[in-house]
Amino acid sequence: MTLNTTQWIVRPLTAAIALLFLGACNPGAEEAGQAMQSDADGMASATALTDSEANPYADVHNESRLLSNTRQLVTDSLRSGEGYFSADGSQIIYQSEQAGDNPFYQIFVLDLASGESRKVSPGIGLTTCAWIHPTQDIVMFSSTHDDPNALAKQAEEIAIRESGIERAYGWDYDRHYEIYVAGADGSAPKNISNADGYDAEGSYSADGSQILFASNREAYSRKLSRAEQALFDDDSSYFMDIYIMDADGSNVRQLTNSPGYDGGPFFSPDGSKITWRRFNPDGNSAEIWVMDADGTNQRQLTADAMVAWAPYFHPSGDYLIYSSNQLGHANFELFLIDVMGANAPVRVTNTEGTDILPVFSPDGTQLAWSTTRTADGTSQLHIADWNHRAALELLAAAGAQ
Repeated sequence: MTLNTTQWIVRPLTAAIALLFLGACNPGAEEAGQAMQSDADGMASATALTDSEANPYADVHNESRLLSNTRQLVTDSLRSGEGYFSADGSQIIYQSEQAGDNPFYQIFVLDLASGESRKVSPGIGLTTCAWIHPTQDIVMFSSTHDDPNALAKQAEEIAIRESGIERAYGWDYDRHYEIYVAGADGSAPKNISNADGYDAEGSYSADGSQILFASNREAYSRKLSRAEQALFDDDSSYFMDIYIMDADGSNVRQLTNSPGYDGGPFFSPDGSKITWRRFNPDGNSAEIWVMDADGTNQRQLTADAMVAWAPYFHPSGDYLIYSSNQLGHANFELFLIDVMGANAPVRVTNTEGTDILPVFSPDGTQLAWSTTRTADGTSQLHIADWNHRAALELLAAAGAQ
């Protein structure tokens, strides 16, 4: 079948993003969420842009200054993306859709020197959000391979695709997603999250001692009120919050408590901060947030009333890079923002195509990201050399305005 144009690979988003791309919304959920959780964390908020305002980023062309030697990194996939560097920068772990009897993404590790890839996930069910341990010879990823219905779901997905039925993009918050650690070759995967509900979007701290992740386990762990159940049935990411645990899965603590989706968390290079994306309760917009590693001092960095997501720290700790569609609902570009959010963001990309999920190499000299700037329009993992000095100059100029 011909997939809907919004079906590029993305780090998990609320299903309401699909509605946003189609110009729809989910009215009423925000008010219900506010009434239901009066003691929750602050909610993402912004002043909506008006149609009469000229977009300040429309004619900005920084890409040639910030990025050079851009090339497609993965060429043997139907779709690929969400790549994260190993601590020494020699490998990237990513997810890829391959031809065969499993239509869902699986996890691969690419050796950057040789160009050779190896699959490290079991090959059954859905997988996402992988990471290479910074000090040990192990990998981490989320998977549904232990779901007793995993093979049946694969066959169902293949049948739907072969039928030609058009579908809008929507991330599957499968309650069977668990976080696994395995040997560097994918051997002996071990479930370390062990909770009913979606457990995914994991990332290691720089020393490998802790794991951040997103989960909606609360919705499965207690009796929901009638109103809560209605919200959850409408959007299973409504109870998604950020958690932290020790690398072996012990000592789990909840860091956020906000109606609507909180997810995609990453540590700062020194481990003192966490950045993540927070959706409004109605799921129609998202903003970039930062907090201390213990969950305190939460603050919102962006306020564009669009979808800003996938933030990632530069190794210097001076700024973050993220994706935003503030130039158009289906036009995601990369942006920079200083770590305090004191100044206006700086646009990075301006090549035609969707640019999402940016990550820096450990030394800060390269950027990898998922993009549809391909000949056939499929999302594939790309890499480019990064100009840190130019980034600092552009951010300083933004601060002087």
